[in-house]
Amino acid sequence: MDISIVIPLYNEAESLPELTNWISEVLFKENYSYEIIFINDGSTDNSWQVIEDLAAQNANVRAISFRRNYGKSAALYCGFEAAQGDIVVTMDADLQDDPGEIPGMVKMIREEGYDLVSGWKKKRYDNAFTKNIPSKFYNATARKITGIKLHDMNCGLKAYRSEVVKNIEVYGEMHRFIPYIAKNAGFTKIGEKVIHHHSRKYGKSKFGINRFINGFLDLLSLWFLQVFGRKPMHLFGAMGTFTFMVGIVIAIILIVKKLVAQANGLPFRAVTDQPLFYLALVAVLIGTQLFLTGFLGELISRNSNERNNYVIKKRIR
Repeated sequence: MDISIVIPLYNEAESLPELTNWISEVLFKENYSYEIIFINDGSTDNSWQVIEDLAAQNANVRAISFRRNYGKSAALYCGFEAAQGDIVVTMDADLQDDPGEIPGMVKMIREEGYDLVSGWKKKRYDNAFTKNIPSKFYNATARKITGIKLHDMNCGLKAYRSEVVKNIEVYGEMHRFIPYIAKNAGFTKIGEKVIHHHSRKYGKSKFGINRFINGFLDLLSLWFLQVFGRKPMHLFGAMGTFTFMVGIVIAIILIVKKLVAQANGLPFRAVTDQPLFYLALVAVLIGTQLFLTGFLGELISRNSNERNNYVIKKRIR
């Protein structure tokens, strides 16, 4: 099969028939074999009934329905697991993503060798205050941290080689950073394509401005796991050792100064009467705790089921 299109959705019943027909028209013209996989993320409207009707009319339609709302990452994870196509495309169900962009993205993967192609909604039809401006700041931060030069990392319209989605795990709210997750798995040829963006035709957006705050925290988590996930002692141990040594050095200086003054008959303060001594004591305690945190992190890491979970590119014999 050429293409699998994975579409997570939540309460998008009105848009599904039009979206299905639109996708089918585009891919039929290109003579692609394809499947459309709807992931019903616990919708409370009649989305599932609409999907059942579409599946009865169109043999290319497949679907999975969750018992409750788990979020987009969970939906994509199940969609990726079910996908059978050589190239996997993800898109939103609200008709804002244009299926007409799919052939161009597929061409970039097949002919230009990209592992992943992300859409760039260069001209957006969203509220500037709640989406456009925060999105620009968020993407600038993401580019800085990840080193991936994408203008719209969270764009729902993306195309992947099947190998990519079969070797990454999307969980929590990490769907925003799939290009970074793919890069960390060794799929480094990541491209971008300017796409048409349409205004929402039915319903309303399911995402609020708080997603940018959560997204920034998730990005920090991913960065930490990539850099120190398999070697937590390198971070916490180094910080702990440095803090511990600073505390010890300060304490030694205070003690030596007191002993020198006492030996020379000069006035002196008791070490325990000096605030700096207690700061040194706090530094020693914090340093010890950081070191133990790194040690516990190493124990957890070494017993993790994923400690040797590596992506193999090729094998001979």
